[in-house]
Amino acid sequence: MAAELLDFEEPIGVLLKEIDALSLMPQTDSRAADIARLRGRVNELRAELFGGLTPWQVVQVSRHAARPGTLDYIERLFTDFVEVHGDRRFADDPAIVCGLAAYHGEPVLVVGHQKGRTTKEKIARNFGYARPEGYRKALRAMQTAEKFRRPVIVFVDTPAAYPGIESEERGVAEAIALNLREMAVLEVPVVIMVCGEGGSGGALGIAVGDRVLIQQFAIFSVIPPEGCSAILWRDSNRKVEAAAALKLTAPDLLKAGIVDEIVPEPLGGAHQDPVLAAQLVDEAIRRVLGEVSAMPAADRLERRYARLRQMGRLGVDFADSAAEVGEPAKAKPAGRPPRTR
Repeated sequence: MAAELLDFEEPIGVLLKEIDALSLMPQTDSRAADIARLRGRVNELRAELFGGLTPWQVVQVSRHAARPGTLDYIERLFTDFVEVHGDRRFADDPAIVCGLAAYHGEPVLVVGHQKGRTTKEKIARNFGYARPEGYRKALRAMQTAEKFRRPVIVFVDTPAAYPGIESEERGVAEAIALNLREMAVLEVPVVIMVCGEGGSGGALGIAVGDRVLIQQFAIFSVIPPEGCSAILWRDSNRKVEAAAALKLTAPDLLKAGIVDEIVPEPLGGAHQDPVLAAQLVDEAIRRVLGEVSAMPAADRLERRYARLRQMGRLGVDFADSAAEVGEPAKAKPAGRPPRTR
């Protein structure tokens, strides 16, 4: 069954209806040629539309209901997956999936957000809004992986951490902050794949690693556009303007040094061809994981720390330039702090 079309894909929908109507008629050579011509036009139109998406349209694609998530990639890319449950303090959080698995025959740990597909699944997984126990579960699993020298592969896809009062009462901010600190010093290779909606601290809580990859139509932002527009302009309807201002698309993030590589998607987005999307993700993760695994642990940690330290330098340069203070001095990263556990 074809994936649901987004509002800006309406011209494609008209052609698809024509194809469906022709497909229901008795098949002749002439009719088959018409269907092939229309399908070719659909691909041309889709390439044209997706070649010039606005930031808000990219947000819509990243949130598509049929977009592959963590469990979809686990099913297609990993074998012998055994899920880990619970944070050993409060409860299990279905919004974050953790498990030991084999990746091309090598043992790894897989961690990722899971939004759910059906209404029942979405409610069970809290629409991907993780609570503090989810981040503590993820950290517990990652520290276990470190103990047994297993690389960590992370899939990021969440609107944000759950902002409910019970989440705050159980220390969601502290849980995310602890993950940031501890993931920065994990001695095993850590590869991050932003595969959908990377929203706010909810995404960052499991997104510290040696390399951060992002799919072509995924996003990664300090806040969702709706929240940004509500805070800045007291008007959530200015989400389109906020999406452009946030610089949350893959090319913007690559330019700013927030991500390291953009992973291409099938024509029309990952939801149009999940099998091909998984192949493209697999190629990128396998190559990058091999590169970071070949580094000595000490060098890997130093590079990870330096990578984190340089974030925000673009903003400092911009501020310095605007203040007309001349050539900005290059910040010297301090030495990596000692590991504390």
